[in-house]
Amino acid sequence: MQAMIFAAGLGTRLRPITDTKPKALVSVGGKTLLERVITNLKAAGATRIVVNVHHFAQQIVDYLKENDNFGADIRISDESACLLETGGGIKHARELFRDDEPILIHNVDILSNVDLADFYQKTVNEDALLLVSERKTKRYLMFSDEMLLRGWTNIETKEIRSPFSPNELKSMSLYAFAGIHVLSPRLFPMMDQFPEKFSIIDFYLKLCKEKQIKGFVKDDLRLIDVGKQDTLAAAEQLFKNELG
Repeated sequence: MQAMIFAAGLGTRLRPITDTKPKALVSVGGKTLLERVITNLKAAGATRIVVNVHHFAQQIVDYLKENDNFGADIRISDESACLLETGGGIKHARELFRDDEPILIHNVDILSNVDLADFYQKTVNEDALLLVSERKTKRYLMFSDEMLLRGWTNIETKEIRSPFSPNELKSMSLYAFAGIHVLSPRLFPMMDQFPEKFSIIDFYLKLCKEKQIKGFVKDDLRLIDVGKQDTLAAAEQLFKNELG
């Protein structure tokens, strides 16, 4: 397995903590979010991990060096000059990946009970596999009965983004994206038509009519996005009770 951790974000919702450190170095249960994700990826079989950096980038580089990369083969994708968003970040890191196996991509601020090895192995012929859940949110991905990605919608504004016609989007199932996905290197050439900065969800939506972009629902998913001050305490509790 090869993997990528999105650790470049500004972490604005976690201010003032992130006024002096990157979100990746925020601690939950006595360990940083970055260490937790690295540990989980290593346990799942990751032999190479790419970490992108932007906000307080040098702090992350120094932290990894001080901890001997936690015994992992870690490559840094430097976005110090410009934050490239999720899709642009993957495109920028392209040369750091091997081209013979899928890439498991994990947001640094996600804590969950997902068996990452099992999820990774579920990717067979798909060009991308997205972990999704039934949690309540305003924005959902739209899937067919076969769990093929067909679009995106905001249920409050009624906005829909999709390459399919309204008639083709009838009876879609709505699921929330969980911030964990697997991408095949086969998709890298398609990124050439995209700008330097772009969203990976926009990329998937653009390709979903011609490529196999699928969703996977984990029924007993326990997940928390440690993205706001009021979720830190909840994350501590989730870690203690559910994640070990």
